[in-house]
Amino acid sequence: MGDVAATDLRERVAVRAATRRRTFWTIPRRDALVGYLMISPQLVGSVLFVLLPLGLVFFYSLQEWNVLAGTFEFVGGENYAKLLADPNMGQVLTSTALFSVGLVVLNLTLALILAILLDQRLRGTTFFRTLFFSPVLVSLVAWTIVWQFLLQQDGGINGVLGVAGVEGPNWLRGDATALLSVIVVQVVKNVGLNMVLFLAALQGVPRQLYEAAQLDGAGAWTRFQRITVPQISPTILLTSIITVVGSLQVFAQIAVLTQGGPGMSTTVLVYYLYQQAFQFRHLGYGATLSVLLFLIVAALTLVQWRLRRKWVFHES
Repeated sequence: MGDVAATDLRERVAVRAATRRRTFWTIPRRDALVGYLMISPQLVGSVLFVLLPLGLVFFYSLQEWNVLAGTFEFVGGENYAKLLADPNMGQVLTSTALFSVGLVVLNLTLALILAILLDQRLRGTTFFRTLFFSPVLVSLVAWTIVWQFLLQQDGGINGVLGVAGVEGPNWLRGDATALLSVIVVQVVKNVGLNMVLFLAALQGVPRQLYEAAQLDGAGAWTRFQRITVPQISPTILLTSIITVVGSLQVFAQIAVLTQGGPGMSTTVLVYYLYQQAFQFRHLGYGATLSVLLFLIVAALTLVQWRLRRKWVFHES
């Protein structure tokens, strides 16, 4: 009888354990585990390559790191006080703002115009779509070096102007033309990407809306305002965020074309950060400028995201 009771007890314990396992590993919990396993590579990558570097940048901004002397000293908020007192920051932020505004406005406007033109059912549109998108695939440094030769005093652009009897300026050394030249080089390089995004959005707009508007007597401009812009507004939001963030991270074009000159007219924040951290070896101050850049990018992105409810279609 004792053996039977012990066996019965063991069976009941096993049944309870199995029941608890079944109760714990419910279908929602199994689905959640699978989901976490699926996103774990991206999550680990974000922690290692985004959150951890951000934390280290803030940590380094509180230090004075002299690589040549091998010293690493905690200075607290001295680098931030230096940032507020930096006499060059006004010019740097002005150049950054002018560059970003010019690039974003010119890029988005030109990309939308090209997308509308190439959305027409005409012969040759495939060729022109490929033509305008092809610069996106070209190496950035190679593209910039070619434009450096074209924009020189005796370069290709001034050669073409000379044939027409016009004496071109020194594009990359003039205070009024250097920043504009860099903007144009960057716009021509990347306008094809936004053009393709706009083109995809335009092809998703129902044609019945345009037909109904035409029957009601709406003109081309009215159809653009009342149908096209609201329907593609989510894509406009996406491209504006991408372009704004990209405009604040431009470095190679400045480094190759103007090196921040003439004077500081093309010294944007990213290039100034590079100068302080890697040319002048002020790594702590460079990290402080990185924190400032991160705050600017985060603030602009947040503002655009919050404003979407006022003009993006289907947002409320």
